[in-house]
Amino acid sequence: MDLFAQAKAQGIQTEFVDGQGRRRVTDAAALKIILDALPPQVPGPLVGHPVVVRSGRPSRTEIPAARLPVEWKIVADSGVIAKGENSDHAIDWPRDLPLGIYRLQVSDTASAENVPLISAPERAFGGEFDRCWLLAAQLYAVRSARNWGMGDFTDLASLIELADQLGADGVGLNPLHVLFDDRPGDCSPYSPNSRLFLNALYIDVEKLPEYQLDSETSEALAPLRAGDIVDYVGVAGLKWRALRSAFAAFKADAKPARQQDFDQFRTERGTLLSHFACFEVLRHKFGKPWWQWPEEWRQPDDARCAALREGADAGEIEFVEFVQWTADRQLGAASDLAKKLGMKVGLYLDVAVGVQADGFDAWNEQVAISRHLGVGAPPDPLNTAGQSWGLAGFNAAGLERQSFAPYRDMLRASMRHAGAIRLDHVLGLKRLYLVPQGFTARDGVYVQMPFEALLAVTALESLAHRCVVIGEDLGTVPEGFRDQIADWGIWSYLVMMFERDDHGSFRNIDHYLTNALVTFNTHDLSTYAGWRSFGDLELKRSLGIDPGESDEARWHALAMLDDVLRHHAIDRNDLYSVANFLARTKSRLLAVSLEDLLGVVDQPNIPGTVNEHPNWRRRLPVPIEEMASTVDVVALKAATHERSRAAI
Repeated sequence: MDLFAQAKAQGIQTEFVDGQGRRRVTDAAALKIILDALPPQVPGPLVGHPVVVRSGRPSRTEIPAARLPVEWKIVADSGVIAKGENSDHAIDWPRDLPLGIYRLQVSDTASAENVPLISAPERAFGGEFDRCWLLAAQLYAVRSARNWGMGDFTDLASLIELADQLGADGVGLNPLHVLFDDRPGDCSPYSPNSRLFLNALYIDVEKLPEYQLDSETSEALAPLRAGDIVDYVGVAGLKWRALRSAFAAFKADAKPARQQDFDQFRTERGTLLSHFACFEVLRHKFGKPWWQWPEEWRQPDDARCAALREGADAGEIEFVEFVQWTADRQLGAASDLAKKLGMKVGLYLDVAVGVQADGFDAWNEQVAISRHLGVGAPPDPLNTAGQSWGLAGFNAAGLERQSFAPYRDMLRASMRHAGAIRLDHVLGLKRLYLVPQGFTARDGVYVQMPFEALLAVTALESLAHRCVVIGEDLGTVPEGFRDQIADWGIWSYLVMMFERDDHGSFRNIDHYLTNALVTFNTHDLSTYAGWRSFGDLELKRSLGIDPGESDEARWHALAMLDDVLRHHAIDRNDLYSVANFLARTKSRLLAVSLEDLLGVVDQPNIPGTVNEHPNWRRRLPVPIEEMASTVDVVALKAATHERSRAAI
């Protein structure tokens, strides 16, 4: 069987039409790397794929007549919970199964299969509100009189109080995933070490009862607080030293309640936390990517990790756990504050599409994550060369072998303190565009994912955590995709900048979906002030980047915005007018960015740049203590009054 036939048998699409309308065929050398990197996946002749049993709906699986009769049983951890024998052409699965994920064993006289069976709710959690709005922020960018040069979880509490004052029902944040503590300059929140744990630099160290601020640290904080760009190296140096000081004091004299809570957290996070702590210690010890470590450590092993915990590295392992406990409890306190204030959403957290290949998740889940392949996107009008994000993503065969446990763990970690999450590049639940290392984004392939099963797992965890799930469904969207995710209760993500017809006219209010989050822009797009002033076009041209839009096209867009606003009797075209337009839509969530409210011109991130622009580094121009007096609160409340918690 040649390479392309092998690819077809494994659900790999090697030929496709990209977003520019061009036919693409994957290079054979690239395809070989892709096939070698993915676990083999050949569907069996009986069931062949994960089975989804959805509450309130019939579920049946067709069986080829030549394979009858078949025997089947559904197995949980406690044993067999249902079984049967079928001579008919289809199996009708039991409708009374408790929600959960099981293994389905099916056999005939010649073969046997073992696939996941997911008993799922009919839909994901839908939220208990009509329409509301959120204040969106990049947490690192928040400036305050007391933080250490970047926003932290105490600033998040202040943001929640500000949002409450403005009438919002929550705060939306960039991903809070843990990065690499020894690479403080590698600061993109979308390129995590792990999606299962939190970035320690968001900890407010001075909140720790074991920490006392010393004069040397106090003096070093002044320049960090004054800068307009986050000095991650400087912040990290001070924070990690402070965290170690706090840990030493905790170990020397831990108060019983604190020790009990720490122990409870370690129990809550279980094996994942233990593995993560061991990984971090080993990563620092060996100083190399995990695939270059000594052979015995290249895969996680419970017995070896247990031995490591008892040896000379026990203190370092406990320190990693202490840091994660601290971060978790501070984030949890912010979430609790939102609930206490009666916010309908609370925290809306972003989830990155993948992880760095040399990070914890890729080491811990080597079957489900392919480190040799990067997630990306084929060429389209906005990115004519395509995109390769350098992030490893899940693969179908590995997830199915493990009953989707790695995906569930990621969802659980993300939903732990959130009332809503956004899955970045939700298209990856249906198909992932994978690019082998060393090749351009034009040489990728589409790999099919177990779409219905992943939607079922998402709905399962969403309901369990009472967490709304929003799918970032921008870009080249397969036909019927949005209808499918909507049927499962996954909300769409609608960006007004993109909601225009073929003539460039902005779509009217009634175009916007009900179960959706609507916003004017994203962190990868111009701010409103930058868009109106052409600042984004000028900056990209100065960096040698084609902005994909001429000045004439921008003037036309501004005129089209005026038209749609006037059509709805909105006479001005400032930010508050746009917010008022979006607030009138039937979409249940509206996000208004802090950058836009403060008139910031530069966007947080310019895709395609690394060092040319201070991506993920720029701080807000106004400290949080002055934001309420800087924002036109009366105008904002008037614009959002249809969905606001506060009276004008």
